[in-house]
Amino acid sequence: MKKRALISVSDKTGVVEFARGLVELGWEIVSTGGTYKTIKSAGVPVTYVSEVTGFPEILDGRVKTLHPRIHGGILALRTPEHLKQLEEQGIAPIDLVAVNLYPFRQTVSREGVTLAAAVENIDIGGPAMIRAAAKNHQYVLVVVNPERYPAVLEALRAGEVGAELRLALAQEAFAHTAHYDAAIADYLASLGPGERFPRELTLAFDLVGTLRYGENPHQRAAFYRDLRTKGPCVANAAKLHGKELSYNNILDLNAAFELVREFEAPTVVIVKHNNPCGVAQAATVAEAYRLAFEADPVSAFGGIVAVNRTVDRAAAAEMVKIFLEAIIAPDFEPDALEMLRQKKDLRLLKTGPLTGQTTDWMDLRKVNGGLLLQEVDRKVADREALKVVTKRAPSLEELEELLFAFTVVKHVKSNAIVVTKNRQVLGVGAGQMNRVGSARIAFAQAGEKARGAVLASDAFFPFPDTVLEAAKAGIAAIIQPGGSLKDAESIAAADAHGIAMVFTGMRHFRH
Repeated sequence: MKKRALISVSDKTGVVEFARGLVELGWEIVSTGGTYKTIKSAGVPVTYVSEVTGFPEILDGRVKTLHPRIHGGILALRTPEHLKQLEEQGIAPIDLVAVNLYPFRQTVSREGVTLAAAVENIDIGGPAMIRAAAKNHQYVLVVVNPERYPAVLEALRAGEVGAELRLALAQEAFAHTAHYDAAIADYLASLGPGERFPRELTLAFDLVGTLRYGENPHQRAAFYRDLRTKGPCVANAAKLHGKELSYNNILDLNAAFELVREFEAPTVVIVKHNNPCGVAQAATVAEAYRLAFEADPVSAFGGIVAVNRTVDRAAAAEMVKIFLEAIIAPDFEPDALEMLRQKKDLRLLKTGPLTGQTTDWMDLRKVNGGLLLQEVDRKVADREALKVVTKRAPSLEELEELLFAFTVVKHVKSNAIVVTKNRQVLGVGAGQMNRVGSARIAFAQAGEKARGAVLASDAFFPFPDTVLEAAKAGIAAIIQPGGSLKDAESIAAADAHGIAMVFTGMRHFRH
């Protein structure tokens, strides 16, 4: 009896060549709808599925393969008992199933897609065939990835498909249907007042590509994209130039871009090791970059730069002066792009216009044996909600500076302290085990420039020691969440040294 393959694919890449190769090996091809037309129009012999089932496609194609003559042929074990039942029912075994599913993710990622359009792209027969073939992979080859076609044909030409390849194909098949169902569940959850944190969490991400390595050369790594996320972000950015992005590049690009998008005025952020080492605002991108670089030239070397404006020639001329890993911006002027491309390894990423935050609300972190999920921290300090707690209130200019500093400190690893003046970061203390330690690092970096500057802290002061260190450094005003049992002591210390201090009532831990 001829071997029989059932082919019904949404992604028709390579399907004609695959079908032709099977026919050359003596296989019979059964197909449906558009796949049937594609194969037949290429001159490859193919049987329409209705000729096998003896039943027409109905309900606008919703039912065409859900039939015992299809699923019996797929699910039958090649045992005498099962083969006898197939013969009694006039069912031919199906030895290969090549199916991939309706483009649900692509459909729901389009602007303005309706629920009705999304529902029509929920495949029913496809997953049923894939799962049946994968369950019976000992006897049935299941192929969901067109990139597998050459390897499958090669194995068939060699005369035997080994158990290892069969198992790998089955694993890919179940992953394909699981991903598909996860995408559907995720989309439906996004439509209404469903549970933010469901009992069973489903995540659907698509592989962008494997990376050379992870954080370190001995770690393997890959990058995945959430196709449903709309809006400018690192994952959706177009790479215009430079060598491949690394694991650490992507982390740092995300850190830099998520900070720079917080500001409306022209702003440049320089990130090193996932913390901002330079942040500045100015009238032009070139000046903002110069000030950001000036904040910490040592750390800026080999850093990641994010800009919230189009990079022009003047800014590019400054950026090419040192080695940078990558630059991410809404766009690049042609002459700026030409200049930056002279650095052959420099990665250049274009995000498009900054039209607000993306639709992605999830902040995920893996722990051994589990997953932490929280909402992304989108909040920023509200001027109207600030509470002046010292005898001296900050001036209007100091208040604007405090809000700038507090926005920056939100993106620094805690314990976090940031010192700024004239919309320029002067010192950053990050990731220390105690807050006064972070403050001392920030003051040491700022040096004499700290006099008259402001200080932002991501969380409250458990003791007045940070305020006392700030007084020594000449800090004029402090912004912090408040809420410590010893707030009164910190307020008293600020009053004693003429420092204005405001509470936000909101912390920004970033562990």
